[in-house]
Amino acid sequence: MAKLQGFDFWRTTLRGARFVVAPMVDQSELAWRMLSRRHGAQLCYTPMLHAQVFVRDVNYRRENLYNEVCAEDRPLITQFCANDPDVFIQAAQLAQDYCDAIDLNLGCPQMIAKRGHYGVYLQDEWELLERMIRLANEKLSVPITCKIRVFEEVEKTVRYAQMLERAGCQLLTVHGRTKEQKGALTGVASWEHIKAVRKAVSIPVFANGNIQHLSDVERCIQETGVQGVMSAEGNLHNPALFEGRSPPVWEMAEEYLELVKQHPPCSLSYIRAHLFKLWHHTLQIHQDLREDLAKVKTLEALADVSKQLRLRCQAEISEGRPPMEEKSVLPFPHWTCQPYVRPAPKEPVANGSSQRSEVKRASCQKRALEDPEGPADTLSKNKQKKRSRNPSKNFSPEQKPKYIKCEECGNPKGNKCVFSLCRGCCKKKAFKEVADCQSHGLRFRTKAEKLKAQLEGDEGAGGPGRRRSSSCPQPLPHPDEEEEPGARLAL
Repeated sequence: MAKLQGFDFWRTTLRGARFVVAPMVDQSELAWRMLSRRHGAQLCYTPMLHAQVFVRDVNYRRENLYNEVCAEDRPLITQFCANDPDVFIQAAQLAQDYCDAIDLNLGCPQMIAKRGHYGVYLQDEWELLERMIRLANEKLSVPITCKIRVFEEVEKTVRYAQMLERAGCQLLTVHGRTKEQKGALTGVASWEHIKAVRKAVSIPVFANGNIQHLSDVERCIQETGVQGVMSAEGNLHNPALFEGRSPPVWEMAEEYLELVKQHPPCSLSYIRAHLFKLWHHTLQIHQDLREDLAKVKTLEALADVSKQLRLRCQAEISEGRPPMEEKSVLPFPHWTCQPYVRPAPKEPVANGSSQRSEVKRASCQKRALEDPEGPADTLSKNKQKKRSRNPSKNFSPEQKPKYIKCEECGNPKGNKCVFSLCRGCCKKKAFKEVADCQSHGLRFRTKAEKLKAQLEGDEGAGGPGRRRSSSCPQPLPHPDEEEEPGARLAL
């Protein structure tokens, strides 16, 4: 059967999907995808997979794709990050039988992508990208798609999209932010860029950015003309976004935990991260349970913390208490699934003597040197965690045990070593001198004497003419080749 392309691929294989769950590292795993599909999502992506690791590590392939095969989890697109055409094709060929398309990540703006030279940091290498997409279009049995970020200039973004289309891209997802728009500088995505790309290409386009409610999805489709809308953070805070509902958080949390049990295995770190996102607004109030959620180490314990949060919220509702949000700007009570809006970055000021500049300068100062014997808040966060687990833990360097160095190599010597050496040096010297060291469990002399006595006994019983048996000692191996070699004899 010929490989479907463009709009035929979108209408037939992807079933005309309009509501799309984004590829999210460690977050769009099978259980979460199944939850999202139950509540309106029509297409899902796997988490971003590293092509080079996927090729060389069978366990990585099994844990991140092969073990997550599920008939209900379709249509599904597998996303890779890569910067080598051959490696990308190898990884895609290993994955193509388990999904409906392969996506190349050209939108990740994180520092790890910059260090690894992938994601959005490839957007200026058009020749490389054209070669990767063309090879994938020629050699894969499923279509190749791309997810990109925009340039500052609309015209350059349009040329970029057209280049990918000419190379063989069959569907394009456009995130309407530049690579600099991340973290505190995320800002608002540009639907104008997305609209310009949609008009300039003849393949389906998905829009990504500014999606917090179902009304945003409908408005985005109307304003940009795209075929579908992708949601990432909005979906994490409200999996029922595509249904147009804002259910109680515990409803989504309990349903997700049940799906985790139905589709094992699922990393505990993924589950914890999802619960932190779902309960984000409530955890700002119940800080004690926030700490519990961060520390527990089993699925049952995570479910128990979620249950305690539910009980506290239901108690507030039944007692008619206000939702404790007088200073909050949330449109709904904190126990309702709703988007998280990042606070806008503070405006820079020209006058460095202002109070804001003073606060900024103070926040940028280095942490004071640790006082190991002082209060816990003067220690690093790592040491504070260690002390919370072991209150008697002492980090004072003066009270650490002092080790006497080996005379040969400088490593700590054995306290009772007959040669005052470390084990490695002691082993070599004891072998050379046929000596024992009880401290290090070396018995070269004892074994030599025992073997000598055994051989003398055999000769006395058989007479001088008796031929030596095969039990005669063989040349000793070097001490590094055997833990306790046979001892040398002075015959």
